Amino acid sequence: MSESALPLTAKTAYALAALSGTLIFLGFAGFDIWPLAFVAWAPLLVALRGQTPALALKLGLLTGLVLDVGGFYWLQTMLVTFSGFPPAVCAFFTGILCAYQGGRAGLFAWLLARAEARRWPFGLLVFLAFAASETVYPVLFPWYVAGSVHMLPTMLQVAELGGPILVSLAVLAPSVAIAEAAVAWRARRPASRATVGLSLGLTIAAALYGLVRVPQVKATMEAAEPVKLGVVQGNLGLVQKREDPAEGLRRHRRLTAELVRDGADLVVWSESSITFPMPVEAAPRILQERMVGGLGVPVVAGAVLYERAKSEHERERWYNVAVSTDEHGAMTGRFDKTFLLAFGEYLPFGDTFPQLYEVSPNTGHFTKGTSLAPLRVPVKGKERSVTALVCYEDILPSFARDAVKEGVPELIVNLTNDAWFGPTTEPWEHLALAKLRAVEHRRYLVRATNSGVSAVVDPTGAVVGHTETFVPAKLLVDAHFMTAHTPFELLGMAPWNLLALVTVALAFVARRPRTTPVNAAARQDAA
Repeated sequence: MSESALPLTAKTAYALAALSGTLIFLGFAGFDIWPLAFVAWAPLLVALRGQTPALALKLGLLTGLVLDVGGFYWLQTMLVTFSGFPPAVCAFFTGILCAYQGGRAGLFAWLLARAEARRWPFGLLVFLAFAASETVYPVLFPWYVAGSVHMLPTMLQVAELGGPILVSLAVLAPSVAIAEAAVAWRARRPASRATVGLSLGLTIAAALYGLVRVPQVKATMEAAEPVKLGVVQGNLGLVQKREDPAEGLRRHRRLTAELVRDGADLVVWSESSITFPMPVEAAPRILQERMVGGLGVPVVAGAVLYERAKSEHERERWYNVAVSTDEHGAMTGRFDKTFLLAFGEYLPFGDTFPQLYEVSPNTGHFTKGTSLAPLRVPVKGKERSVTALVCYEDILPSFARDAVKEGVPELIVNLTNDAWFGPTTEPWEHLALAKLRAVEHRRYLVRATNSGVSAVVDPTGAVVGHTETFVPAKLLVDAHFMTAHTPFELLGMAPWNLLALVTVALAFVARRPRTTPVNAAARQDAA
């Protein structure tokens, strides 16, 4: 058998593409069969060798569709809860969302096939095209292959250098080596030492870097100022929050009082844990008099604020916010959520076409925030800078980086509510992706969620304490106030954006054939 054995037939290639999609979601957070993540992309890479860009695109789309249907099955539950549409309509939209999000794998495959057809080295192209697809393809629910190894802190440490994409490439690399070996065997030729060496070398280098950095970071943690962090998980049902908001307040105050008795220095509540909407101008007074006053501990909590319409031509404005208070309940800061969730907190084009809200009655109509200023929280007599991330802002690496750069926080907190997704794998996927923020910025990350998983993640990406899902719970963890500066904080996604441009160029510009003395002499003879 020789190179003529490639490309594979369409039927075989499609089967391998579907296999990759299955292995990818099984190796990802939630299912957590993480060894699969290191081999999951190999079947697709074998299927792509020598294919036309058109067929490669279809193969990538199939892989993406399978992995999104399997990994994001909870989209159906979310759409039913958020939109109020009938289940059949939500199933239709779930299919569309999965197909769209699967387009990221399609973009990867298409870029790879086009650049390969222009004679660029396949081994290098895989990494460039993969990084480009994770960088530039917009998805409704951002995720990275890096989340597959969230249980392996050693593999996460390179995130401080290049964010989640560098971790993703280290996970992808063994698949590249396996695919090259499989293609070489089928073609009865030696495997490319450069491709196999580069691939396995990247994974090994990432692991060795982690082995060195984890003890170094832990030593820095132990030398930093300690703090006892408390987290309250109220576990209020979505309907219960509206019908019995007083129960939510009672539950949070009771669990907070228990944490204070256990020595908590700072307590974090979840998104919209203050279940009574408050007018902006009265919020400080209401917080102190009715909500958190008398607890004797600083609190960071989620709330909903509103501004009344100033004229008949304006609408009432609602804000999903994080607020901080001192130990007496006096309000010390406010952060408004900036990245609103489409179909949950706003409808795309809803402000232009207000009638859209009539057909989606469960969708919120929130206004996004405009400031990344941190919360100022007095803890044990000293003001602390705390960056708040609300809802899924903690899985947006660029946004979190901007907030950290502006706030220079000593702690990062995330307030969220994953109850919308029901008893699915989504809360665990959310936690897995959020862990990377702790590594990228070498701070503790506190996640307070209404229904779980609430957790405290240390600066190595290790979970030092967490709750279970759909139970009222409290968490008390010994942590440290820390500040640090990392290469990712300095550069962010800029290097990946540049590499994405290079990859697109390679997909359209052919590589010139290498000139050899024999070829040069032949051209002279022909002349």
